[in-house]
Formats: sequence, structure tokens, C-alpha cells
Amino acid sequence: MKDEVSRIIGKYTSGKAGPLLLISGGIHGNEPSGVIALQKVFKELEKTKPTINGILLGIAGNKKALNKEQRYIDEDLNRVWTKEKMQNNKANTHEEKEREEILQLLKDYPAQDYNKRYFMDCHTTSSDSLPYLSVQDVNDNDSWSKNFPTYIVRGFSDIITGDFDHYLSRSGFTGFVFEAGEHESKTAVENQEGMIWLCLKEACNLDLSQLSCYPECVENFKDKNAPPQKVFDIAYRHGLENKDEFKMEPGFQNFQEIEKGQLLAIQNGEEIRSKWNARIFMPLYQAQGNDGFFVIKEVKA
Repeated sequence: MKDEVSRIIGKYTSGKAGPLLLISGGIHGNEPSGVIALQKVFKELEKTKPTINGILLGIAGNKKALNKEQRYIDEDLNRVWTKEKMQNNKANTHEEKEREEILQLLKDYPAQDYNKRYFMDCHTTSSDSLPYLSVQDVNDNDSWSKNFPTYIVRGFSDIITGDFDHYLSRSGFTGFVFEAGEHESKTAVENQEGMIWLCLKEACNLDLSQLSCYPECVENFKDKNAPPQKVFDIAYRHGLENKDEFKMEPGFQNFQEIEKGQLLAIQNGEEIRSKWNARIFMPLYQAQGNDGFFVIKEVKA
């Protein structure tokens, strides 16, 4: 990012009792839209000073990677939240040091100080995608996610452990990951901002009409960018090792329908074909990453 990123992007409260709403952006340094959206939200909050219950806390994830505009420095910050890594009490990599700083920060916002703790972790995708929520079936995450008007994908963090939302959900927070669109798109920033305002409405009882940017900042997301709510479960993950040579077939987009037998990718010179009539999810079109693609199936909400 052009400007140096601080850990705390902003804090806002009206001094009324209520929940903690934690919004994180930039867990991956090549995904700046959540940070940009949070900066816009806090600017608007300081301008119009609407009343909310509780407190909004916006934080940056991988600060150094954000400032360098790269996904990570030593390893993926969204894979270092496992019990095994956290029990070592050591921070050997840059991302483990960032994790420890975030953990220290969260100690200032203990559960007993709030009637509930919510979170949204802002992300984007390497290729163009409809916006969606990634939700774990833990606590009341699933029912909470139904308050928001977009696709819902369940079970990602049950397959990929060590991510930030996996840790937060198992620490008593209620929330989800929000994937807002392609990394560099203006629409992704618009979607992140819209979702943050909706989270403030649902969690902190914000009256959106108090905002000078309403209705555009919310309605563009709800009415123009977000698809009608559908729920999907993950059926398969195609994982990669560091030594693998992997290339997706061109043109796949998130939620695109695929057929059994369809060529999906080439890995180490061999064809990878679909075993399902389903949809493809998170096809890998970037140099870094250990998830080749996922397969998802629609379920009844």
C-alpha cells in the first residue's frame, strides 16, 4: 500500500454498552481492499458520529506484507493459528511475530467486557468472483451469516486449519470471512465497505440513515453486486505441495458450474479432471498458494 499501515486502523464507540465488532483486513498483504474500506468507514464515522452500541475495532493483519504489497513474507499468516504453532510460544517467522502482536491486542478486548464479540475477516480472490461469506459451523456463525445478502460457503476452515477465523470462532467470537471480489478491483472495496456497514447495523444497532454516504455505500452492494443468498458446502479440496507444478485451465471463475470428467488443471504434467457435477470454488491463478481449487455443492439453507 502507498501509506504505512498501522495495526489499529481505527476504533469507534458512542460509549454505550454492547458488543465488540472486530473487522480485520490484510491478513494477506496482496489483499488491501479490507484495509481501504475500513479507512473509509472510520473517516465517515468520525465525520457523522452516528450512535452505535458497543465498539467497532478495525485492525490490519500482515502489516509488513501489506506495505510491501505481497501475499506474505515467510509464510501464510492465515495458516499460523493452529494449536501446535501457538503452543510453541516461539515466533520464528515474520508471520508468527505478526500473530503474536494480534493476540496481545485481543487481550485488551476480553469477552467479559462485552455482551457478545463479533468478527468479519476481509479477503479478496485472485480471479474475478461474486462476493461470498465463508462460514464455519461453530457457535452461532451459521445463523448469524443468514442476516447478510450474498452467497454463503460453509466448511472452508474445517478443511484448512490455522486460519484466523478458525481461531476466532474457537475463541468464542461469532462471524465469518467475507470474500469481496478480485484483489485490485474497486468493486471489492465497495463490497467490503457495504458489508462493514451492514455488520454495524446488525451487531451494533447502527441506523444507516445517519450516514452521509447512505444509501449508496450499502445499496450498491445489496442490490447491484451481491448475488441472491444461496448456501454451499465444500465437497473436496485439491491441495498442493511446494514442489508441485500446477496450472489451472484458463477461464474458471468462483461458483462456475463444472461437469464430471471436465479438465480442471494440469499438475506435474498430469490432467486433473472433475469427479463431480458441481461448482468450482477458489481456482488458483496466482504464483503463491497451497490450495489448487475446491469443489462445492449447493444445499438447502
